[in-house]
Amino acid sequence: MSLVKPAARIFSPSRNAMQSGPGKAGSWVLEFAPDVRPTVDRLMGWTGGLSTERQVRLTFPSREAAEAYAKSEGLHYVLEVPPAPKPIKPKSYSDNFRNNRLENWTH
Repeated sequence: MSLVKPAARIFSPSRNAMQSGPGKAGSWVLEFAPDVRPTVDRLMGWTGGLSTERQVRLTFPSREAAEAYAKSEGLHYVLEVPPAPKPIKPKSYSDNFRNNRLENWTH
């Protein structure tokens, strides 16, 4: 039995730490896996290689579109499904001044 090395990775990128809204939440990215190990230049110490596929990032509006592209090109891919988002408990400003408050005051 031979194991086939995945040629691509399909994933949904996580939000930036500075984002609070759902921007870029529905997009999916296809990245190619490196096929050659990167080399270190002895003079400058920079890391490089002969493969330019690592520089290619394809974005798709849906997971199905990314999978359809990978199948049409004959790419072996790994699908990374993001975890389900945690539900946000709604709060109001008046909750800060409740009598039966469970948390301590922070100021």
